[in-house]
Amino acid sequence: MASRVKRLEAEVASWPEVLVVPHQFAAREFRFHKAEIGHVHLWGDVDIPFPRAVHDVLLAEGRAQRHRWLPDSGWITYHINNDADLEGAVWLMRLSRLRYALKTAADAERLLEEEAARLKLSPELTALVAQFVRRKRDAMEKPRSFCDPCGTAEAMP
Repeated sequence: MASRVKRLEAEVASWPEVLVVPHQFAAREFRFHKAEIGHVHLWGDVDIPFPRAVHDVLLAEGRAQRHRWLPDSGWITYHINNDADLEGAVWLMRLSRLRYALKTAADAERLLEEEAARLKLSPELTALVAQFVRRKRDAMEKPRSFCDPCGTAEAMP
């Protein structure tokens, strides 16, 4: 088990902008900048936070289980028991990283297209993850008034 956990850690640590740090409960945490994209316990349980809608699709597709301590949250748990499970854990971690990477990517639409193909995302998951592209684009395109440079008030006509 320890070798699979180490292989997961090495793979995720090799991704751009991902840091690996100690986590409570005998685990290693993966962060994209300051955001946790998931953690792996030394016994092979992987816990990953997702928006609730993504969580629900992952459960429906049989790609993850409900989190044991937070079953009604967006958190999922995935158990690594063999090499095929290791591939599944990497897939889930890539999906988790993707939603944060889309927020900072210079060409988020292209990144989404490439990663959706690489991960073979279902149309439903692709549509859910695409919301992170739209949010970034919408925020960038929102007109701002001279008096409100942050765009918190209504834009002037």
